[in-house]
Amino acid sequence: MDIYFAVLNFTLSGAIGLVGILTLRKVSTPNEVLFALLPLLFALHQFTEGFVWLGVGGHIEKRALDLAAGIFIYYAQGALPFLVPLAVWLIEKVAWRKKILFILTLLGFGLAVYTMYGLSTVPSTVSVVNNTLFYNNPWTANYFDAIIYIITTCGSLMLSSSISVALFGLLNLIGLTLIYLWRPYGFTSLWCLYAAAISGLLYFYFVERRIRFLQELKEKREVFGEKLEAELQALQQRTFFTQGKNHE
Repeated sequence: MDIYFAVLNFTLSGAIGLVGILTLRKVSTPNEVLFALLPLLFALHQFTEGFVWLGVGGHIEKRALDLAAGIFIYYAQGALPFLVPLAVWLIEKVAWRKKILFILTLLGFGLAVYTMYGLSTVPSTVSVVNNTLFYNNPWTANYFDAIIYIITTCGSLMLSSSISVALFGLLNLIGLTLIYLWRPYGFTSLWCLYAAAISGLLYFYFVERRIRFLQELKEKREVFGEKLEAELQALQQRTFFTQGKNHE
């Protein structure tokens, strides 16, 4: 089964990687780079877990397993609660939403520092329970960390003014809730797998942005057309009045 799950992770990584490349090609401002990188980062994350599966199955050396598991858990538990709100904050345009997102970004940064300190000082373990990878670290295994994690990741996504980004956040909240109720020991692995699988939704942020740009362009053209028409009428009236005076 370990080979099967490794292949699944590698395959999913390749599919998401293609979406990630397409998403990156839509970037037009520096503020969008981190956000556009998220699908690609999810793809690399799943690629890493493929090696974790190979490691727990004894197909690669323990040193390689420890490295792959370390990268996976550091990104999943340490980096994401900071990267996600930061990425959403950078692209947000609505002032009041941006202020709240900034607070969530600071909260996520604090959690990231706290979590990475714990992960670097308290050993983590990875095992297979009911065909699910169980990443365990006593430092992060508490409800306080979990609540802040959910607020900074799902909360920041749901706060976005973009429909596709907010939908991605809502689906993640629903997904992680179901995963926790179904297999709490596999929360880190299964939720990251689920989030990666639906990260293609982030591509549609750029579709939304393009539609919004074209709508604004159309509105400006209509306003400009109305002003131009009004000015032409004024000039025509002025010309008619001047010609009338000349005839007198």
